[in-house]
Amino acid sequence: MATGYNGVFGAFPYAFRRSRSLLFKSYVVFSAFAVALVSLFVVAAIVVLLGRTAAVQGGSLTLSRAFFIVIGLLVVLPAVAPTLAVARRYRRDIESTPRYEVALAVAGYLFLFSLYLGVVASMPETFVLDGETVTRPPPSGAFAPLVALLYAVPQALSWVVPLCGALLVAAAHKLFG
Repeated sequence: MATGYNGVFGAFPYAFRRSRSLLFKSYVVFSAFAVALVSLFVVAAIVVLLGRTAAVQGGSLTLSRAFFIVIGLLVVLPAVAPTLAVARRYRRDIESTPRYEVALAVAGYLFLFSLYLGVVASMPETFVLDGETVTRPPPSGAFAPLVALLYAVPQALSWVVPLCGALLVAAAHKLFG
């Protein structure tokens, strides 16, 4: 069993080099940037949270700080899973077909898109921006039916949208792997 990479960071260039699917190669690059961006947001959110609560000792704030990290991991793991799965197959000399790689790439792209859809679904009807109360924009354009459907999702259940995307990644791995 030959080793071709060391850890998560090495899996990305390894999977990119070994893959035979151009769509999967594009997903490896795109997901690396997306995961880096999400990681920056999570780290910035933790820094802001720590700055605002530095004087407060433990308790439920410690739990909320850990919750930010857990949410970050739940967003990052399904995004890196296709790359890790393909890299692992090549490292273990298990046949990775272009069909499997394409299925994982499509599922991965759909997961990343579902993150955006989840943000749209979680948008409150009114919110405060720069001290001013703002109403969310009404659905318009070609995607108005989709936006209206997302607005109809209760805000407390908006996490279900990315969960469906994550389950799609798992299903692609099971069905085509």
